[in-house]
Amino acid sequence: MDHEAPVRFDTKIAVLLRADLAVWQRLNVTAFLVSGLGTAEPEVMGEPYEDAAGNAYLPMFRQPVMVLEAGGEQLAASHAKALSRGLRLSLFTTELFTTGNDRDNRAAVRAADKLDLAGIGVYGPKNAVDRVVKGARMHP
Repeated sequence: MDHEAPVRFDTKIAVLLRADLAVWQRLNVTAFLVSGLGTAEPEVMGEPYEDAAGNAYLPMFRQPVMVLEAGGEQLAASHAKALSRGLRLSLFTTELFTTGNDRDNRAAVRAADKLDLAGIGVYGPKNAVDRVVKGARMHP
């Protein structure tokens, strides 16, 4: 095994944020969107870290997370594409900025006839995820 060869992944993790969110909202939404991925898809997790003093640190994703932005219409279209392709998906709606706990978050999503998306997280085969987020811009 060549330890100097670049590591390539056949999967992709992408976060797509609505472009009009405030900076604090973008950070908050991103953290929530990726939080479930490691438990739902354990293969995305790398090994734990340890520094020279022997302090242990939690494992992180084994691969980069692409953070992108798009307008509301494109975000909704990407959400629909991800669902139609059966990709693993997390979502954050604008209502979740006003709830204060997990139970109320889930109830707000369940009650929505039309999702007012602030962002989605998508995981799956690289080509499929690329098609879902096509046209989105890299987050500045």
